[in-house]
Amino acid sequence: MGPFQALYSRTPFRTLATTIKPLQLPKLYSTLSTIYDPLSGRLVTQASPNPNQQPDSTRPPDSDYANALKDDRSYGAVLKTGFKKTSSSKSKSRSIWVCSECGYSDGKWWGKCRECNYYNTMKELKEFDDAGKTSGFQVSEKVTRSWLPKEGGEVGPLRLTDVNRGVNHSNWRFPLTGLFGDEVSRVLGGGLVPGSLVLVGGDPGVGKSTLMLQVAALIAEGQELGKPAPVLYVSGEESVEQIGNRADRMEISTDELFLYSSTDIEDILVKAQALSPRALIIDSIQTVHLAGVTGSAGGIYQVKECTAALLRFAKKTDVPVFLIGHVTKSGDIAGPRVLEHIVDAVLYMEGEQYSSHRLLRAFKNRFGSTDELGVFEMTPCGLQAVKNPSEIFLSEERSDSEFLAGLAIAVIMDGSRTFVVEIQALCAAGASLSRQVNGVQAGRADMIIAVLMKQAGLRLQSNSIFLNVVSGATLTETAGDLAVAAAICSSFLEFPIPSNVAFIGELGLGGELRMVPKMEKRVSTVAKLGYKKCVVPVPAVKLLKGLDFGEMEVLGCKDLKDVINIVFVTS
Repeated sequence: MGPFQALYSRTPFRTLATTIKPLQLPKLYSTLSTIYDPLSGRLVTQASPNPNQQPDSTRPPDSDYANALKDDRSYGAVLKTGFKKTSSSKSKSRSIWVCSECGYSDGKWWGKCRECNYYNTMKELKEFDDAGKTSGFQVSEKVTRSWLPKEGGEVGPLRLTDVNRGVNHSNWRFPLTGLFGDEVSRVLGGGLVPGSLVLVGGDPGVGKSTLMLQVAALIAEGQELGKPAPVLYVSGEESVEQIGNRADRMEISTDELFLYSSTDIEDILVKAQALSPRALIIDSIQTVHLAGVTGSAGGIYQVKECTAALLRFAKKTDVPVFLIGHVTKSGDIAGPRVLEHIVDAVLYMEGEQYSSHRLLRAFKNRFGSTDELGVFEMTPCGLQAVKNPSEIFLSEERSDSEFLAGLAIAVIMDGSRTFVVEIQALCAAGASLSRQVNGVQAGRADMIIAVLMKQAGLRLQSNSIFLNVVSGATLTETAGDLAVAAAICSSFLEFPIPSNVAFIGELGLGGELRMVPKMEKRVSTVAKLGYKKCVVPVPAVKLLKGLDFGEMEVLGCKDLKDVINIVFVTS
């Protein structure tokens, strides 16, 4: 016998009835009672008729209404039959809580954002389920329909062989001229693609607006396109006069660069209709809004729908659009993560607080590689391309004095760019043993020190070791292993390494030197910078045989003992 059957056999039905909160029932029914139904095995709720109330002519008779409830006596059935839907229920709404810092949304309020961990940043937004809600695609379609060429009939699926027929791919992209233009084109994959949507992010004050103003001037001049063309720069943060003052400081004076200050996407697209620009720049996407969309400018829904409208505009008109995006304190672009999936390319601008150099990287690029890197220097006249990026990571003055023991030169690559960086090491004997590493992975540094003690015979157990990569660079590949080991040996032996020697190679656990990719390009960069010797693994000597590196000598070493003998004994 089940538990409910046992309960039923001992207790009358009415003793199982529970008291519930009175509901606003029609006068035809006065009370509700809940009893246990042994047939269905669950609690059901039923309404008791009011004998003092006369039947309503608009309601079915009592017998018909009871028959309607006979098969379904649940609480929900009583409400469905007994109540009429009011006009207030036609427009439903629900509250969501959105973080003002990172755009994270949740169904209820939290004192701390569960995404970025900031306090008191959750703001309430009401989302209405209205049939007339505006979307970004609707706005862009309405604006662009009036000035796009009329298409004959409906457009159906096209064969792959019929797409882009007759297009010259060598002239497909917009070229950007000069050293500055070459750096930006490198990151974009060779130039600006028509109809692309590019998102540019970076920390406040890093130079995003300066970068885009210079890019706008290059596109407007159109030196390699034959003639100038209008470019529209829209700012929701600055007035036209403020942008003009910055352009004067940067000595930008092209006539085809148009400035506009607005935060309404529909108004911006209407102004672009009359101008027909070669490119459109929005500064920034968090300041613009779309009428009819839930939330204020910068909210999760506003950012998404505004980006969707601009995406539709770019694809329909083949006008490339740049979006400048704010970033949160964690370094991510503010707003929903879907924003980065909508756009064609995501560029990040990086720079140290006390350094004038800026790095432009591509974290997403549908039309090119994400391994490229652009190097710039911030000057009073704007951003200038750096001809020799390796000078960022080298000391200004170096000599062979005894005070410079522990310095070694490594050759690393970031994308297709080759950089020469300086690695510093300090070995100090003392009672308190410690290890501090900056710019080198801690696990990698421990492995190199262990190999030096085991395979090279250096007694580093009683020394505190400090490692540092100059100018805040980070070694993310194994090509700098040999330089790290050489710097530690130099400091431990108190023997300075000559300033004209560079090291390229990976270090194995047996002390052997291993090859790294793109060895030819690394050695060529060292030779162009005027180095006289380059220490590489033995297999690299055979690979580089027959190549002309000028006066530089390529030294092949089999293991760490060969490196110590060549650099510290015979030099």
